[in-house]
Amino acid sequence: MNGSTTRRKIPALGLGAIILGLAVMWGLYGCGRGPESGMSRIQRSGSLRIGTDATYPPFETVDTESSELVGFDIDMVKEICRDLQCAPEFVVTPFDGIVAGLNTGKYDLIASSFTITDERAKQVAFTEPYYDAGQAIAVPVYDTTIHSVKDLTGKSIGVQLGTTGERRARQVPGVRVVPFESITAAFRDMENGRLDAVVNDLPTTEMIIRQRKTAKIIGPTLTAEKYGFAVRKNDLELLKVINAALDSIRADGRYQVISDRWFGAGG
Repeated sequence: MNGSTTRRKIPALGLGAIILGLAVMWGLYGCGRGPESGMSRIQRSGSLRIGTDATYPPFETVDTESSELVGFDIDMVKEICRDLQCAPEFVVTPFDGIVAGLNTGKYDLIASSFTITDERAKQVAFTEPYYDAGQAIAVPVYDTTIHSVKDLTGKSIGVQLGTTGERRARQVPGVRVVPFESITAAFRDMENGRLDAVVNDLPTTEMIIRQRKTAKIIGPTLTAEKYGFAVRKNDLELLKVINAALDSIRADGRYQVISDRWFGAGG
C-alpha cells in the first residue's frame, strides 16, 4: 500500500476553484476533436463519470443486499469527488474493455484496481499510485502438489481476462491459461475441480479465500505492482486535480479511514 503523506494538503474549496477556472479554459474542448474533456463534463453536468468493473472485492463490487457499488476504490473516488465538488457517476463495464470505454468518452476516469504498467501508460495517463499489490497463486485448500510457480507446469490456471494476472500466468511455461470475465468465476471453477490454480492480485485473493474457505495461497507474490486511477492521455488538467485530491485524502487521514474499513486497522 502506498502510505505516503508528505505532500501538501489541498483544501477542497481550492480544488473547486481550480475546477471552475479549468472548465472555462477547456469548455470548448472536444468539438469535433474527440471526447469532451473530463473538466468540461464536470462543469457542464456537475458529475465525474467513472468506469469500473464491479467484480473485484474488496476494491469494487456490488453489495448483495443493497445492490449498491461498494469497495475501497469506490470510497476513494467518492472522496475525490467530494474534493472536486462534483457527484460520482459510476459506469459498470467489463475489465477487458475498460480502456476502450475511457478513450471513446463513455467515462472520464478508470477506478478498477488498475495496475500501472508501461504498456497501459501508452494508452492512458495514470494518477500517482494509491495502492501496492502483487500477483499471488491460489490453489485448492486440499492440494499437496503445488508449492511454487515451478509446480504449475502442465496445470490449468484461471485468470481474469485482460489483467496483469493473465499476463503473468502466460509467462509460466507449459501451462493452460483459462481467462474469465470475473475472478470469482475462476475461483468457482477451481472449487469444482476444473482448474488447478488461480493467479490474481493478492488483496482480492485473500478476501475471496476468507469468504469461501476453499483455497489457499502458496509461495511469495509473483510481482510487485501499484494501482493507479487513469484518465485519457490528453486529459491532463483532470489528472492534475485528481492528484491534488489524492494528496489531500492522504494528508488529512481519510485514506487511512478507508483502508481500515476495507482491510482492517493498520492495513
